[in-house]
Amino acid sequence: MRGTWLQASTVKSLLVQAPLSDSVEDRILHNCRHAAEWVEANRQLLSAKVDLPDVLCMGEEKQAEAALQYGRVWKEEVDEHEKEAILEPFKFVWRWLCSRRQSLLVLLILLVVCVAIQTFVAHKARNGKLTGLPNLRFSVNKQHLFPALQNVWKDPHSEASQIERTAYLHHQNEGYGKPSDYIMSRRVDKIVSLATDSQIETKIVLPGKRLLPKHGNQPSLGHPGSLFLPTTRKSLTTGTDQRLINTATQSSFLKAHTNAVDIKPTCHPKSHIVFLKTHKTASSTILNILYRYGESRNLTFALPLNKHSQLFYPFFFSSHFVEGFSSRSEREFHIMCNHMRFRKSEVAKVMPEDTFYFSILRHPVAMMESIFIYYKSIPAFHKTHSLDNFLDSSWRNYNSSVMNNHYAHNIMAFDFGFDNNVAANAKDLEEKVNMAIAAIQQDFHLILISEYFDESMILLKHALCWSLEDVVSFKLNSRSKRTRQTLLPNTAEKIKRWNALDWRIYLHFNTTFWEKVDSLVGLQQMAREVSHLRKLQAKLANTCLKDGGAVDPSQIKDVGLKPFQYGAAVIQGYNLNTHIDKQTKTKCQRLITPELQYTDHLYTQQFPEFAHEHRQVDEQHCNFHDSPPS
Repeated sequence: MRGTWLQASTVKSLLVQAPLSDSVEDRILHNCRHAAEWVEANRQLLSAKVDLPDVLCMGEEKQAEAALQYGRVWKEEVDEHEKEAILEPFKFVWRWLCSRRQSLLVLLILLVVCVAIQTFVAHKARNGKLTGLPNLRFSVNKQHLFPALQNVWKDPHSEASQIERTAYLHHQNEGYGKPSDYIMSRRVDKIVSLATDSQIETKIVLPGKRLLPKHGNQPSLGHPGSLFLPTTRKSLTTGTDQRLINTATQSSFLKAHTNAVDIKPTCHPKSHIVFLKTHKTASSTILNILYRYGESRNLTFALPLNKHSQLFYPFFFSSHFVEGFSSRSEREFHIMCNHMRFRKSEVAKVMPEDTFYFSILRHPVAMMESIFIYYKSIPAFHKTHSLDNFLDSSWRNYNSSVMNNHYAHNIMAFDFGFDNNVAANAKDLEEKVNMAIAAIQQDFHLILISEYFDESMILLKHALCWSLEDVVSFKLNSRSKRTRQTLLPNTAEKIKRWNALDWRIYLHFNTTFWEKVDSLVGLQQMAREVSHLRKLQAKLANTCLKDGGAVDPSQIKDVGLKPFQYGAAVIQGYNLNTHIDKQTKTKCQRLITPELQYTDHLYTQQFPEFAHEHRQVDEQHCNFHDSPPS
């Protein structure tokens, strides 16, 4: 079927390219000659696909005559029969699709082939038989490939989803203990009440299972298929420090211990990092990971001014709290990870634009039990005999204006920089919850969950493009079991009501954490990498640690490795094996060095002159720590 090459509407658009003072015929001729020149330059490309319009192949005189005749059509001076004859030179023919029936047939065949290929790939992927694409999950957006598969996860209460996740958690907990010191020794059902403006939803949650609100309960402010939380910052770059290009290579010390779990070969390890160190969330262990990584690569830390251990917490962070920072200098800081009350605008003054921001949350019930023991001396807790006693009289005895009482109420929200004095029955609770979640998602690329620490380390490993060795650790600043209390279910409900803002924030990010695990790593791959991580930690414990584990402070032989003791908690530490060589001892010692000692060590390395001055002052006065580690 032949088609018109220059329809009237097309001619109208072409005519504007010629001088407006020309006649219609002149303007058509003008464009025909330009088109002829273009065809001549691209004849090789076009000749295989189309029969060109005759007008483009005519001489100048015939083109002028054709243009004159087309002008008559334009002015509607001809009948339909004559019009068809005049337009004939302006028509072309597609050679390989010369009929509508053939076109539809070709499209149908292509559709069938595409469906067959997609079905084959999906079938092979489900059966684990697809080879040759080992890193596909990290480079392809699965929501675009198979959008229907996302529905299984997006509905956390679907039968298949619940069975798979419950089986994973059961397998992970076997032999490694429960994920949280809150989970009681006997199996009880806990009632989780999720209050909203219009309704209250109650569901049963078994100990050890994830707390996942129904889809839609919490505002969906993040993309469930993205490892990194949404942000208004500029896109991350691969970093500028050439020292890090080959940092994924494992040291000789741990090569023998590590079962190969390769990171993506196409990424570059990130070196610009901000870790918001929250309280009683296993954050001291993450601090040690960051300290070891930075020290081994000669990175620069944004350490607290005047050899403090914290960035002047609980005051809002300010850039002048960092030793060596000046708005007039161009000093590059790689890692910021000491305690602070977060304020993004000030942090951004110190850290580069491509900085990776992350933090960690803990179940508010487990956290409150830990905080009550650790900070028993603060005014809010000092006169109460038990946690239940405090919760029953909290609004009567709690004074938010008293120094350090913020530890007793919505401490996670406080650390992120939000107002923590929010009651469960406050009219603006929903608004404050939504604002907090939105702000965290805007400012942070990744939020980890303390109850799933090993899984969190695997996610962090992928996000930072680090090796398994880089995220291996021993628990630091951890309490002895004899100072832990078992809470009753009604106590747990009181805590969730008292710390309603923390509870709602935790619920949201606990959900997004598992969505990331499922969409970016997969439960099976996560289980494999967690298993490798735990085996590596066990081998390191056998190499480094005397008796293979933590001991009470009274049993620690090296005073320099004894953790700071605070409150009613008994903070455990480690003893090194005596038979290890010097190089191994150095690496093992870094793994177990408590927070205060390691911070002091790094400060001395970065600022030797300042450290000497502070040492002289300390010798003249009692050595004093501004705040305990947590």
